[in-house]
Amino acid sequence: MGTSQSSTGPGAGVALVPPWADDVPSGDPTDPSADNAPDDSDQTPPREAPPARFRDTRRSLGSYARNGDSTDLRRALGHYVRSGYGGTATMTRRLGGTAATAGRLGTMLQSGRTPDGASLRDAALASGSDANAVLDAIVDTASPADGTQDKEASRLSIRNALSDLLVRFPDADLFALTEAQRNYVIERYAALDVYARFCLDLQKTVLDKAPDAVTGMRRLRYIREFISEQVSESFRKIRDENASPTTRSIAQLTRAALRETLAVFEEYTS
Repeated sequence: MGTSQSSTGPGAGVALVPPWADDVPSGDPTDPSADNAPDDSDQTPPREAPPARFRDTRRSLGSYARNGDSTDLRRALGHYVRSGYGGTATMTRRLGGTAATAGRLGTMLQSGRTPDGASLRDAALASGSDANAVLDAIVDTASPADGTQDKEASRLSIRNALSDLLVRFPDADLFALTEAQRNYVIERYAALDVYARFCLDLQKTVLDKAPDAVTGMRRLRYIREFISEQVSESFRKIRDENASPTTRSIAQLTRAALRETLAVFEEYTS
């Protein structure tokens, strides 16, 4: 993951939604069919995080780390969304950068062009033909580094999503992916970025409360795949419910899938 294990996550008094998170459009500006109108259901005033925002999450997560009971994990994820981030709508806004990056990445992989219109193949191969160099070049193009935790986590999520793609589809051509392969990359990226946010906030709790380091890492891997399965299910549900999914930009589709995923998590506290 690469996240510092000494981090205790954000505390009270910080904005639940940073100012920059609402600057990303809900649609994909490179997709002329996208509807870029804001989603009114998410337009709630930003609030500061309350004291002990992750207290209930840490309590349930600590139980999960010790005993591996998935019921405790579900309860922890429910508290994470509800009290840690003020609910589904607010946390969806907090993950606005994830949706925007998914839009850029998906558009690049679909069109074979970088955001400035250059050939993605030429741009990537300019760094070398080695597979790792190509993957790094695609990451740099889709999500240029800016030194922030969010951006570094996002870049690692893209890199890992592309690596997972090549494991699942060994013969995949990164410059000519099939629709199924592109969908896999976007879904995997979105899931890994949600997991990255979770780790930035709460990885230390899992590692501290687990019986030993090996168990702690195993618990984290389970959380990653638990989140991934729900994100993939949300993508499938949204695609099934939309007769013409091509009218929806990749960024909007990702945003909707994240909202659906977080809503499911929040229900775990009901």
